Order: sequence, then C-alpha cells, then structure tokens
Amino acid sequence: MKSLTLMQDDSNLISRIKAQDERALSLLYDKYAPAIYGVIKRMCKDDNAAENILQDTFMTIWEKIDSYNPEKGRFYTWAYRIAKNKVLNFLRKPNKLIQTDDLSVYASRTTEQTTMEDFAQLKGSINTLEAHHKRAIELVYFLGLTHNEAHKEMDVPLGTFKSYIRQALKRLKDSYSAALILMLILIEVLR
Repeated sequence: MKSLTLMQDDSNLISRIKAQDERALSLLYDKYAPAIYGVIKRMCKDDNAAENILQDTFMTIWEKIDSYNPEKGRFYTWAYRIAKNKVLNFLRKPNKLIQTDDLSVYASRTTEQTTMEDFAQLKGSINTLEAHHKRAIELVYFLGLTHNEAHKEMDVPLGTFKSYIRQALKRLKDSYSAALILMLILIEVLR
C-alpha cells in the first residue's frame, strides 16, 4: 500500500515537472537526492565530483522528463540509471589535472634567464614603493594573508588597507610590465 502511494506521489510530481513546475523538481530532489548522491559518491569516490554529478543528474531529469515511462519502471530506477551513466562518463574522462605532456618550466636557458630577470625587476619595483604600500603587498602576496587579516596586522581600517593595495598595484603597473601585474591581480582574485 505504501509503495502504491509513493508511486502516485511520484506521478503527480512528474506531471508537474512536465508542466515546467520547478517546485515539483525541488520536491523530487529532496525525496531522491540523498539516495542518488550515495550511489554516485560510492562510484566516483570524490565529494566535489559527486555533488556536480548529482546536480547534472537532476538537470537531465528536468530536461528529459518526457522520456520517463512509468510502465517501464519506477522513477528512482530511471534517475539511478541517469546518475550511473553520468558517473561512468566522468570516470572515463582523462584526468585533466594530471600532467601528461612535457611542459617543462625550464625548456630552454632563455626562459630561465627571462624569469630571473622578471623576478629581479619585480623585486626592484616593489622596493620603490612607499613603506605602507610595500608592507601591504608583502602581507597579501608573499605571506598569503587575506585582506581582513592583513589590515589587522597593519592596524589600519580595511578600506584604507584595500586602497593601499590598489595604489601599490597601480604604481607597480606604471613601473613594471603588465603581464606580471596581471598575474598578481589574478592571484588576488583567486583568493
């Protein structure tokens, strides 16, 4: 009796999803996501990937709900198969984080020499900054402090500290190549 009630509840939700009712998808997600996530996680053994695959699974359910046929099986079985296929596709992909090509940092002596010259020029440019600008750059870029931690270290308001960073980057940009300044800014954005 309970199984029949669950199937009727599912069919109501599925009908609503077919009518583009996002609330119905949310209810179906709440009902099945924990079980499907467990299956995905056991297969791929990666929390982040499992969460992404779970989201992708429910996006596919949303997009392909018209292909679900209740006469061929329960909704959970259909959703499980979608998730399983997504995990298998994930596992088949070569790991992009593993370096397979020879991307040697020092492919040539010229590259190493250029890097050392760039570093020396950057260090020289930083040394020309005013003391408070230099300290702000050192705290954030070389010691790895967040803006919140660094402004406390310097004992200045957060807004003032941020203006130190902006002013220092502007001065460095004026005195140093744009490529390395872009690199510094990207590091800051990625924090």
